[in-house]
Amino acid sequence: MPTIEDIKKAKIRIHGLVHETPIFSSSLLNNWLGHEIYFKAECLQKIGAFKARGACNTLAWLVENKERPEHVIANSSGNHSQAVAWAARQFNIPATIYMPAYASKIKIQATQSYGAHVELCKDRNMADALVIAASKEKGAYWIPPYNHHQVIAGQGTAICEAIEQVDNLDAVFAPCGGGGLLSGTLIATHALSPKTQVIGVEPLNANDAAQSLRTNRIQKLSSTPDTLADGAMTMAVGDITFEYLKLLDALYEVEEPKLIYWTQWLTHLLKLHVEPTSAMAMAGVVEWLKHSTSKKRVMVILSGGNIDPSKQNKIWNTDHLDSRPCLEP
Repeated sequence: MPTIEDIKKAKIRIHGLVHETPIFSSSLLNNWLGHEIYFKAECLQKIGAFKARGACNTLAWLVENKERPEHVIANSSGNHSQAVAWAARQFNIPATIYMPAYASKIKIQATQSYGAHVELCKDRNMADALVIAASKEKGAYWIPPYNHHQVIAGQGTAICEAIEQVDNLDAVFAPCGGGGLLSGTLIATHALSPKTQVIGVEPLNANDAAQSLRTNRIQKLSSTPDTLADGAMTMAVGDITFEYLKLLDALYEVEEPKLIYWTQWLTHLLKLHVEPTSAMAMAGVVEWLKHSTSKKRVMVILSGGNIDPSKQNKIWNTDHLDSRPCLEP
């Protein structure tokens, strides 16, 4: 299983290739909630998401170990596709990405713009099947979106930076899709700031992780989930990431209206382009803080900032900014 040493090596390996992203906060939000909330802005990362870390680390690790692939393949509905395409270009390796046809148009276009060949599939199941078949071809290397040791190690570098930037954190919150970001976050936080809780947040409409934890068995969704959080539309967590998700201090499930609410408010307060997938973490923060009896210092990983116009229209169809954030029931 990945360790803190793997994450430390990944941090060195990708230095200079990815950004050390900044920390943001909102004095208004902190005053309203009565706590200190910090935001790790991975929406300002290369390709607009934390996924650049895992993809870049995996390819750098292969090259370092003299296992440079002839061809890179991946399957994803969004940010991982862009990340692998971008990372492959950094190492001059051809890439083919299998994406479901319902994926965000802007993410499809961005993946193509980084030089990858994109194969659009009927759904996520077909994309998964095609990438497995392609992975058996000579010279090909499959970089999964989350269930891979070096991908997890790369994602863990985000919270390593955040803990260096802000100390004495009571809790770290991150969105849960396949669990790669949370797995890396757990490993790094437990090693570097053991008193800090690690909490996940996922859409109620795509709650495969919560179902899996409740039954203690990986549960796969029966159909493509209907959620605006396209970064958390995974059908099931991985066998590697599931073991880390079991160690979470909590996992909150968020309904779509709250997801939209926090996307609007974080965009407004932080003046950042924030994806619904990362904004939903704030709904978990508020639920957690309702039970706090003392002032807390919380870090939220803003996982990405890639939103296409159709999703923007749905997000801003109703104005939620007339109802300011608070901790009241």
